[in-house]
Amino acid sequence: MSEEIANITRMDLNDKEIILVGTAHVSKQSAEQVKQVIESESPDSVCVELDEQRYQSIMDGNKWKDMDIFKVIKEKKATLLLMNLAISSFQKRMAKQFGINAGQEMIQGIESAKEMNANLVLADRNIQVTFARIWHGVGFWGKAKLLLQIMFSIFNNETITEEELEKLKSQDMLNAMLKDFTEHFPRLKTPLIDERDQYLAQKIKDAPGNKVVAVLGAAHVPGIKEEIHKEHDLVRLSKVPPKSKGPKLIAWSIPVLILAIIAYTFLANPSAGFQQTISWILWNGSFSAIGAAVALGHPLTIITAFVAAPITSLNPLIAAGWFAGIVQAFLRRPSVADFETLSEDVFSVKGFWRNKVSRILLIVVLANLGSSLGTFIGGADVIRLFLENL
Repeated sequence: MSEEIANITRMDLNDKEIILVGTAHVSKQSAEQVKQVIESESPDSVCVELDEQRYQSIMDGNKWKDMDIFKVIKEKKATLLLMNLAISSFQKRMAKQFGINAGQEMIQGIESAKEMNANLVLADRNIQVTFARIWHGVGFWGKAKLLLQIMFSIFNNETITEEELEKLKSQDMLNAMLKDFTEHFPRLKTPLIDERDQYLAQKIKDAPGNKVVAVLGAAHVPGIKEEIHKEHDLVRLSKVPPKSKGPKLIAWSIPVLILAIIAYTFLANPSAGFQQTISWILWNGSFSAIGAAVALGHPLTIITAFVAAPITSLNPLIAAGWFAGIVQAFLRRPSVADFETLSEDVFSVKGFWRNKVSRILLIVVLANLGSSLGTFIGGADVIRLFLENL
C-alpha cells in the first residue's frame, strides 16, 4: 500500500512504515521539505542517497588537502577523479545559481537525523562501483564518447529557470548530465538507474526501526516503489565486473602485430621499415603531445607525452598520460591552496585549467586519448606501408 502527495510517498511494508521524499539535488524547497518531514515524522532511521565516499566529501571540507596526486596517477584513478569533479561542477553550478549548497537536501537529511537521534543510513552504492559498471559496458569508443560528454558538461555554462529546475526532480543528477549519452547507449540505464534503484530499495528496507524516511532524487522513487517488494543481493550489486579477456587479448595482439610487421619489413626492405618506424613514432607521439598541449601542460610535459606514447602504446600495462602527468606534477607541483580551491575551481572551464590539480588530471586523460588515437592511425599507416612493399 502506498500514497503519494507532493513528492512524498508513504508505503507500508510488513511492519514498517517507509516515507520516500523525492527531491531535486539543487532545490532549496526540497531541502526545506526534508527538514519538515523528518521533524514531523520522528523516524527511527533516515536514509540518504549517499555512499561513504560522498558522505565523507560532505562532512570533511578539507579532504582535498590530503590527496596525493602521484598516488592518484599511479593507481590509475585520474579518469575517475576527473569524472567526479566534472559531475560536481555540473551540480554545483546549478546550485550556485539558486544560492544554495549542492546536495543541500542530503546535508539537511544528515543534520535532521542527528537532531532527532535517528539512525543515519548511507543507502546508495559506491559511486566508483557504479562508474566501473558503466565503464565496463561501453567499449573503447563509448569510453571516449563518455569522457567527451562529461567534458562538454564543464563547458556548458547555461543557466536554467525555476521551471527547468523543478523538472530535474524527475531526473537523477548523473542521468541528467549524461542524458544524450544514455539515449545512444540504452543499456547504461541498468547500472546508472536500475541497479541503484535495487540497491537503494534494499538498504531502505533493511534500515533499523519501524519508521524510515528516505531522502532521494525523485527519479529513483518509481523504481524503488517497485523494487522494494523484492529481495536484492547487495554483494552482487557491489561487484566490479571482471575485465573481459577479449580486450586484453586485443591490447597485447596489436603491439605484437605492429612489431612483427615492422621487423619483417626491415628484413625485406630496410628503407620501408624505417618509414614505418618514423610513422609509428610521429602519429603516436604527436597526438599524445597535442592532448597534453590542449591541457596546457608544461613544455617538458608535452615532450614527455611525445616520447612516451610510441613506447607505451606497445605495452598495455603503461600509458603515456601517466608519465606526462607525473612530469607535470613534478614541474608544477600543486600547493595546498590548489587542493583547497579545487572544489570551487571546477565551477568553470578557466578554473579547470588554472588549478594545478585538475590540469594534471586533464593532462593524463587527454594525453592517453591522444596516444590511443595515434595508435590506431599509426598502426593503420604501418600496415599500409607493409602492403605497399610486399
